[in-house]
Amino acid sequence: MRLVPKWALLSSGCAPVLLVGGWTIAGLLEGPAYDPATQTISVLAAHGAAGFWVMTGALVALGVCHLLTAWGLRAAALAGRVALGGGGASALVVVLVPAPSSGGSLRHGSAVAVGFALLAVWPVLAARRGTAAPWGLRPVPSLVMTALMGAGAAWFLIEVHDRGAIGVAERVVTSVQSLWPFVVVASCLRHQPGFTGFRRATDVSVGRGRRSSP
Repeated sequence: MRLVPKWALLSSGCAPVLLVGGWTIAGLLEGPAYDPATQTISVLAAHGAAGFWVMTGALVALGVCHLLTAWGLRAAALAGRVALGGGGASALVVVLVPAPSSGGSLRHGSAVAVGFALLAVWPVLAARRGTAAPWGLRPVPSLVMTALMGAGAAWFLIEVHDRGAIGVAERVVTSVQSLWPFVVVASCLRHQPGFTGFRRATDVSVGRGRRSSP
């Protein structure tokens, strides 16, 4: 049985395309009044925004993609799959509690923060030890990506505090977070024969050891 089905490549690959496509089209519909460098993605999904349905649909699709990828990524550790799925669920919650047309929202901000945190920690929680693990699930790349995503989230908070390039920081962080599942799935599919073969070889060697023991 395949540890990672091929359809997971589609679900993970669609996530960044839908996200970037969503905010690009919604931004164009919003017109020059919207500044993507200093305004968040949530502004595009706020009630009354010209691109409300486009950005809302993109966030829903993003959440579904993460949930499907988490379900199919059986090569990853369970804790990481749960965190990735939780990140997808958080995107759906963000849609249910959209940002107001003006001012802030504690519920919306909390949902965004939870999603950021879950998608930042899932790589290190999903990591597998050993040379037989796919590259995307090895401890070092996973730890590096979690550190980068955490640093990106910190950058976003700094920009929010300083009222600076909030939109730039958010887009960089969310782009990386939406792209990494695709990298992990691709590495699993590329490595899969060796990964399953390692398990079978281990089982065979253990069986031989048992038969040869007195």
